[in-house]
Amino acid sequence: MANQQNCVSYAILVTWVLLVCSCEASFALTSEALALLKWKEGLGNQSIIQSWVLSPEDANSGNTSHCKWRGIMCNDAGSVTEINLAYTGLTGTLQDLDFSSFPNLLRLDLKVNKLTGTVPSNIGLLSKLQFLDLSTNSLHGTLPLSLANLTQVYELDVSRNNITGVLDPRLFPDGTGAAKTGLISLKNLLLQTTALGGRIPQEIGNLKYLSLLALDENHFYGPIPRSLGNLSELSILRLSGNLLSGNIPPNLGTLSKLTDLRLLTNKLSGQVPEELGNLSSLTVLHLSENNFTGQLPQQVCQGGKLVNFSAAFNNFSGPIPVSLKNCHSLYRVRLEHNQLTGVVDQDFGVYPNLTYVDLSFNNFRGELSANWGECKNLTVLRIAGNMLSGKIPVEIGQLNSLAVLDLSFNQISGEIPAQLGKLSKLLFLSLKDNWLSGQVPVEIGELSSLQSLDLSMNMLSGPIPYQIGECTRLRLLSLAKNSLNGTIPYQIGNLVASQNLLDLSSNFLTGEIPSQLGKLTSLEQLNLSCNNLSGAIPASLSNMWSLIAVNFSYNNLEGPLPDSNIFRSSQPSAYSNNKDLCSGFVKGLKPCNATPERKNGRNKKNRVVIVVAPLAGGLFLSLAFVGVVGLLHPWSSRNFSKDGSKSSSTEDPFSMCYFNGRIVYEDIIKATKNFNDTYCIGEGGTGKVYKVEMPGSQILAVKKLNYLGRDGEAERIKSFSYEVAALAELRHRNIVKLHGFCSRGKHIFLVYEFIKNGSLANMLSSDKGAKELDWEKRIRVVKGVAHALNYMHHDCDPPVVHRDISSNNVLLNSELEAHVSDFGTARFLKPDSSNWTTIAGTYGYIAPELACTGVVTEKCDVYSFGVLTLEVMIGKHPGELISYLQSLSSRCIHLDDVLDARLSPPSDQQLADKLSCLLTISLSCLRANPQSRPSMRTVSQLLEIKASSD
Repeated sequence: MANQQNCVSYAILVTWVLLVCSCEASFALTSEALALLKWKEGLGNQSIIQSWVLSPEDANSGNTSHCKWRGIMCNDAGSVTEINLAYTGLTGTLQDLDFSSFPNLLRLDLKVNKLTGTVPSNIGLLSKLQFLDLSTNSLHGTLPLSLANLTQVYELDVSRNNITGVLDPRLFPDGTGAAKTGLISLKNLLLQTTALGGRIPQEIGNLKYLSLLALDENHFYGPIPRSLGNLSELSILRLSGNLLSGNIPPNLGTLSKLTDLRLLTNKLSGQVPEELGNLSSLTVLHLSENNFTGQLPQQVCQGGKLVNFSAAFNNFSGPIPVSLKNCHSLYRVRLEHNQLTGVVDQDFGVYPNLTYVDLSFNNFRGELSANWGECKNLTVLRIAGNMLSGKIPVEIGQLNSLAVLDLSFNQISGEIPAQLGKLSKLLFLSLKDNWLSGQVPVEIGELSSLQSLDLSMNMLSGPIPYQIGECTRLRLLSLAKNSLNGTIPYQIGNLVASQNLLDLSSNFLTGEIPSQLGKLTSLEQLNLSCNNLSGAIPASLSNMWSLIAVNFSYNNLEGPLPDSNIFRSSQPSAYSNNKDLCSGFVKGLKPCNATPERKNGRNKKNRVVIVVAPLAGGLFLSLAFVGVVGLLHPWSSRNFSKDGSKSSSTEDPFSMCYFNGRIVYEDIIKATKNFNDTYCIGEGGTGKVYKVEMPGSQILAVKKLNYLGRDGEAERIKSFSYEVAALAELRHRNIVKLHGFCSRGKHIFLVYEFIKNGSLANMLSSDKGAKELDWEKRIRVVKGVAHALNYMHHDCDPPVVHRDISSNNVLLNSELEAHVSDFGTARFLKPDSSNWTTIAGTYGYIAPELACTGVVTEKCDVYSFGVLTLEVMIGKHPGELISYLQSLSSRCIHLDDVLDARLSPPSDQQLADKLSCLLTISLSCLRANPQSRPSMRTVSQLLEIKASSD
């Protein structure tokens, strides 16, 4: 009986325990479902989560129906282990997701969505989490330190967001400032970005199971934490596309399992540790677009597994790593734009898997090896801008997959191999600026896929093969600056896809211009100058509706110009030095019914232009379209006569020196003692500026362009031409005045008015200068720059875009008035054109869209002006502060936190209001969307109305 009672009691106890456990399980399951529903409510009505519905019966019974909702997975007990809504287009934030309700969550995958807001700090409560992927969203703010609690996580990916790193708690000693106001003191933020940084938390080094860490394409500042060297299981480390600085920690070389290391596009510097050569498992190493110096790690391919290696756009010097020669695993290599040395036919081997290699713009010597023909999978071969010699190996013709071949700007000689005609997939061929001779091979016509062909600046002779007309996909064709003769093949009119450029200038072409060229209705630029063409310009060329630039100068052309917009609007220099061209709509050409004037024995063959007119509109375009041609012509730069023989004269036959109608070349040389550094008052990327005291006590500023040798001469002359072209047309009190220019031999310089107080950058960098620039003067400086840009953008035809507005290029006179200077990168905006250009300007001032697309508009200057204005207010370049300010409303910014602390705060409310207006204008100019930025006309008017200092 007693045993029976004991059994009954035990049964009751077990039943009670099971009921209690069942209730707890039901509560836990219901709380997970309710947490998901609460998040759903915050996300709004989205089809992705329509299945997230919990009936009252489910809630009461503890039913696990939520485990069947889209993206939700549970364990056997019905507890959520996975939330996976990747690639679903999910919008909203994570703020309403209560992570504390998911004690068993192992995987959270929300990548490639449209999530905004910040990463909640309570994410650290997911103590069992193993996989976290929030990549490719629009999350911002800081990375919570609580991530360090995720000790079980093996994959952590927050890449491709707008995360700024971790704010150091030392910035907020009271622990309340940021929390109460929701704002961060801008002074503290500035301190952080320069000293502590929006850093990658050291605590990540505690995540001992981590195998993938991806923080790329965010806004992390500061150094790479040494603690990452503790992650012994790490195989993938991606930190690219941030603002990281300092050296690479050597202890990363201890991560024996590391296969993929990506550090590109940061501000890292110093030498790359040799310890990286210990990473024998490495397959991907990206170091490009940093500030590294020294040598590349010599054992970079020690393990023989390296597939993808990039170190482009740094300051690496020294030889190619010895381990690369026999690194047969290589698939892609980018080393361009460094100072690497070596002999290409000795330092590189055969790479059967290689598809892409770019060694351009280094200091490589030697000849092209026939081994390149053994790299059968090559699609891109670029070795431009080096000192290669010898001939192009015929084996290159074996590369059946080759799409891009760029050997430009070298010293390659011999003939162009006919075997290149076998490259049926070739899209881009550039052999520009070499020593190639012989004829253009007719086999070029077999390149049916070719879109760009540039053989300019060589010593090619003979006729242009008519077979080029069979390259019907060509968008660009340049054969300029050679010794080609004969007539222009009419078959070139079949190149109806031509869009960018047709340049046959500076040759010895004869005969008439084929009327078939009129079929090139998409062509934007046509240059036939400096030849011996005769007859009339065909009327059919008026059908070329897309033309934005033409040049027919220095020929024997006669008769009327075609009647179309481009022929009406072109400058007279585009038609100068011809036999008898006439027009009723181009100034400088006689009307077509006028009696022709007798010509006085002009020796056209000498091709020497002597400019005696005032420095005005005609001169600048003459220089841009004709003078540059002459200066870059191979017979003058290489001392060859027209018959191809060496010339004994070393003087440039196209030497000019004009200043107020007088030749002052010798006076300038004498006054500077042949440009002695004693007279140098500044130095930039293109040359030095000298203070010159001329006879009669006149003081000038002379900008002498660097002599770059043959390889860099084209860019030097281009910069010179743009600056002369721009300044010759600009007349404004806030733009530096160009008095004249000189070009003789290796000396090329521009003569300006002397601006006493130097650059705005120098004034702001000096405490004395900064104090001299009080608030009223600073407002006047900003107004002056705004008025200059307004004039350039809206009062010039065509508009002029400066492209390099920075504090270094704003000069201050004795009254501290602003003068915009340095127009070497300026461009004339062409109507109905894409206005694509190479990237130019000063780092930190370049508009983001220009860096991404290369399309220049006046809004690029507006962005730079916004940076400059902020710099004037802060007293130094705002740097990474810009991205933070862009995220705030101007009403949320305390003026005192922005203003230069070296000056006293504004003395009255009126001055404070002016500065507030300045700040508001600056932020509007810094908007990410170019279309949202104001025009400089609007800015100029606002400054006059709201920030007038009068």
